[in-house]
Amino acid sequence: MNKTFYIICLFVAISFTAYGQSSQSLTTKNQIITANNMDLSKITNEVVKKAIEALQANDKNAWYAYFTSDALFTDDGRTMNFKSFFDNAFEKKEKFLSIDKIENEGQDIYGNFYAGQWGTFKVFFKFHLNAEGKINRLDIGQTNY
Repeated sequence: MNKTFYIICLFVAISFTAYGQSSQSLTTKNQIITANNMDLSKITNEVVKKAIEALQANDKNAWYAYFTSDALFTDDGRTMNFKSFFDNAFEKKEKFLSIDKIENEGQDIYGNFYAGQWGTFKVFFKFHLNAEGKINRLDIGQTNY
């Protein structure tokens, strides 16, 4: 009787563990699906909108096409190498999970962002365009908006 009781307890514990893992995996998949199907129509600046669409689609060639070759890039105020940073971001399939606020005529985007190994947190992306309509600067960082 004692042995049977312990076997049943072990089985129940394993079942709950497996259920928790399955549920967590489903949540992650749902977040990724939501991010892929996110409505970006509220972004009023067409260049920024197209750049965000490329980011969401994990299309780095399209992403880079919206930027000047010498685009300045800062992350939390630190100047960094734009191409190196985003090559890594595309490798990790980083993207917005939600867009919660848009300012500055559609050039400043705020939302929840999946940042690969760093997790998910609230960020801003502030795009700066030159006279030809190309993005020549991007400032990103964490925010509490």
